[in-house]
Amino acid sequence: MKKQDIDRRDFLKRVGIGASITGIALTGCDTAAKKASNKLTGAVELNKGQMTYRKNPTTGDEVSLLGYGCMRWPTITDKDGQDVIDQEMVNRLVDTAMEYGVNYYDTSPAYCKGKSEEATGIALSRYPRDKYFVATKLSNFARSTWSREASIAMYRKSFKELQVDYIDYYLLHSVGMGGMEDFKERYINNGMIDFLVKEREAGRIRNLGFSYHGDIKVYDWLLEQHDKYQWDFVQIQLNYVDWYHARELNARNTDAEYLYAELDKRGIPAVIMEPLLGGRLSNVPDHIAARLKQQEPERSVASWAFRYSGTMPNVLTVLSGMTYMEHLKDNLMSYCPLIPLSDEDNQFLYDTANLMIQYPTVPCNDCKYCMPCPYGLDIPGILVHYNKCVNRGNVPKNQEAQNYEEARRAFLVGYDRSVPKLRQADHCVGCKQCNVHCPQNIDIPAEMRRIDQFVEHLKQNTL
Repeated sequence: MKKQDIDRRDFLKRVGIGASITGIALTGCDTAAKKASNKLTGAVELNKGQMTYRKNPTTGDEVSLLGYGCMRWPTITDKDGQDVIDQEMVNRLVDTAMEYGVNYYDTSPAYCKGKSEEATGIALSRYPRDKYFVATKLSNFARSTWSREASIAMYRKSFKELQVDYIDYYLLHSVGMGGMEDFKERYINNGMIDFLVKEREAGRIRNLGFSYHGDIKVYDWLLEQHDKYQWDFVQIQLNYVDWYHARELNARNTDAEYLYAELDKRGIPAVIMEPLLGGRLSNVPDHIAARLKQQEPERSVASWAFRYSGTMPNVLTVLSGMTYMEHLKDNLMSYCPLIPLSDEDNQFLYDTANLMIQYPTVPCNDCKYCMPCPYGLDIPGILVHYNKCVNRGNVPKNQEAQNYEEARRAFLVGYDRSVPKLRQADHCVGCKQCNVHCPQNIDIPAEMRRIDQFVEHLKQNTL
């Protein structure tokens, strides 16, 4: 059966959902949600007290379906010209999120140049401890942190930065990056998994899980060990493009259908990251945006992706890194309350995904795990600019294109404005140190060469 022909009943069977929702219960949908049509006819209003919650089957936690990803807190420039976290704005964002029922906050020692946990802790410590769930990670990426002593030191520092005496959701961070050998060095050979299991038994960790990027063999192995470790949750990448196209593109590490199904059949709740594919499902080509807006004029383009992920019943929460207040409020409208997608909605998104993959964007999620580049390149900046221009039609294929001159100028001017010249793609030496850190398995030096050649052709007007 082709995926284009899958209806909702078959979709539910294939992911093991069945006729009723089990494991994670859907709660918080009030009368307004039950009466709402899947095709909205009026303005979408943001009201308090309508957040959709999911129940954690292990602890009974009522977790908001919208989770706050604390990877991209807003920044300001200090008196020394350095970018620092805007704590006042972080507090305002958290206050608004809490006001509308968001109670899950996901951070890491690696986020915001190592400052996210501190900023998140300051904002959350102003609330009673039982009003929020905090998630953080053992982000021991660097070899210098692979020792048991260094890893335990990182773990204990998180308590201090977050100002807590227990952590609600603790993760092994980005398992699979670097393959099985690196995974064993980071978590097995140094005894860290066993240590964290004992910390859970002691109550200092309430839920233990892992976030997955990279080698599918590591993912499968960890799930095979579920009887031993009893994973309380697992964080995976899931969106309607990865669900629909990853397998046919042979990208098993982002095959959302497979990742989700493996968790669902074991009853392990899924925490969702990258519902927008690093923003690419909100910053879509103009004709795709028009298609989505025509279907539901009162909804944002991004809301389609959030509602898609949220409709999956084994999803505990969907993370979004909301830097700006308007992003937060838009996402709140998607989940206050959630109106699940219908059969027709799912098929509409799969058809949309077919149209989207015709555009040659680079699958960069702007996670910045590739940084810093030892040669000073702004790798995410280069890829984000290229993708933005593809979506806006500013990547001309030849000089005969109707908008060639306009697109050519827009790409080159925007490139120089977005990325300083000394940090552009032409400075890549092909060392490949970045590749092992990329959760999307992008051959970054190859993309740098391709983009640099494209830029040179544009400068010489030789396309």
